[in-house]
Amino acid sequence: MEKGIVRRAATGIRELLEGTAPEPEKIGEASLADLHMHSQASDGTDTPRGLLERAGNRGVCVAGLTDHDTIAGVEALNAGVPEGVFFVPGIEFSCKDEGGKCHILGYACDTAHPQFRAVLERGQSLRRQKLDRRLAFLEEEVGIRFPREEVDHLYDMVGAGQSVGKPHLGNLLVKYGLATDRNQAIREIVNRCPTEDARVEAAMAVSAIRTSGGISVWAHPMGGEGEKRIGWDAFLRLLGILMDYGLRGLECFYSRFPLELCERLAEEARARGLWISGGSDCHGTNKPILAGTLNAEGIPVSPKRLSILPALADRLQTLGER
Repeated sequence: MEKGIVRRAATGIRELLEGTAPEPEKIGEASLADLHMHSQASDGTDTPRGLLERAGNRGVCVAGLTDHDTIAGVEALNAGVPEGVFFVPGIEFSCKDEGGKCHILGYACDTAHPQFRAVLERGQSLRRQKLDRRLAFLEEEVGIRFPREEVDHLYDMVGAGQSVGKPHLGNLLVKYGLATDRNQAIREIVNRCPTEDARVEAAMAVSAIRTSGGISVWAHPMGGEGEKRIGWDAFLRLLGILMDYGLRGLECFYSRFPLELCERLAEEARARGLWISGGSDCHGTNKPILAGTLNAEGIPVSPKRLSILPALADRLQTLGER
């Protein structure tokens, strides 16, 4: 990542926490920090810069880009980020473990580190395998075959280091009149293809993030948008496993979690010495979630509630000085 960008982010985060920026007060206003968003480099609809511009227009000051199993969007922002937005480079690894599936966010990693590169390449290889498997399933089991130019475009994205996922196929199914909307396409057609085994091992992801100097966070620990919620006992079991691997933080504030659940997660994080994080999981128009939304009620969350931010500022400062 371009050093000037991460140094400015480190300074901006510290100034924000010192209280030099006005706090949002009304329901529906954006929280000032949103550490979980997606661009066209994975399954979002905005360009990386466009995503940050959209977030900035909503009032978000600290913005994290966490595309699935790729840093293509982060690398695109080396050319510059919008004025007034402090950028946190990140990634979201799709993982599996004996306790179930999970998503691990990695922030401010040294992306040139050999261990990080190995996990990144594994994640991208598994993404390609899932695309292969889903396209074959659609053709052989459902009788759906997309035009060659559409398939070529998907593989061109993969070749460029971007991540192709369920929304891409869902949008194609809608485009060709095979489903009424993307959610229905994914739920009733794409999800019929089993791909849960094609995920990076959680231990490998957490270790690579730590070894490369980054900060690991368990994303939407009770289940993300469109996923079945897990119970508290299952959450505690998987949390213990991930902490044994070296997990450093928990995404307690999340756009689809009621504020009461967010507070319970934050209490658990504090009790276990984990940093508290928060993110919207904004995907542009692919999901009805606005940047800066950190709970289901849309109540703004102060950046001072996110204990991960001072650690991120320190880490970004280190990256900017290397």
